[in-house]
Amino acid sequence: MIEAPPLLTVKASMKRPTEAQTASFQGVPTGFVVDALYGGGALSQNIGPLGDGRDVHCLAAGPALTADCGAADVLAVFAALKFIQPGDIVVSSFANHSGCAAGGDGLVGMMKNCGAAGFVTDGPMRDYSGMVRVGLPVWCTGITPASPHMSGPGSVGYPIQIGAQEVETGDMIVADQDGVVVVPFERLDEVISNLESIRVSEQTQDARVAAGMRMPEWVEELLESDRVFVRD
Repeated sequence: MIEAPPLLTVKASMKRPTEAQTASFQGVPTGFVVDALYGGGALSQNIGPLGDGRDVHCLAAGPALTADCGAADVLAVFAALKFIQPGDIVVSSFANHSGCAAGGDGLVGMMKNCGAAGFVTDGPMRDYSGMVRVGLPVWCTGITPASPHMSGPGSVGYPIQIGAQEVETGDMIVADQDGVVVVPFERLDEVISNLESIRVSEQTQDARVAAGMRMPEWVEELLESDRVFVRD
């Protein structure tokens, strides 16, 4: 006879980035972070800011705290409240389920009370007006009034699959109006090192466009080269 699984499994030890590493990602646009990851790290585009960011300023960066809930269940993400450290972003895998909500205003309100900087899930949310009053940045797949279950099984602190990416507790989450990016824990220093040159490059490009640049030089050079064939 197969025994019933435990309702919850919690990872005993969880990785944490340093305060300096976390500080390095504050206010950094998600596009810069993707470029620093050589094009990787972005969660799928169906996970976006709550209400397209109309009523809640959705900007956050912090260490991931993972919860693996499974479809239509929220037991694990409620259990994760116990393990939130100030500045964490709770990342909840809902198995991309869209039939009911992955949370609501009560849940995100408690997250905020625990010091969380944001919430990311691959399911929809409920209680929109209440979440606006709470004001915690949330990234989700939409809005629904349907209620989830709270029966498990689930886990807290283990790697999860969400938005076509793997996220582990201690990875860095950077999220803004454009979406959500995950930086693996092992690559934090590499990405931080890459960000400065990307920032300078972007600022230079923006200044040149503002000054009237109509086309990058490399495009002009390509069009004038023998690598382009012009014909009727």
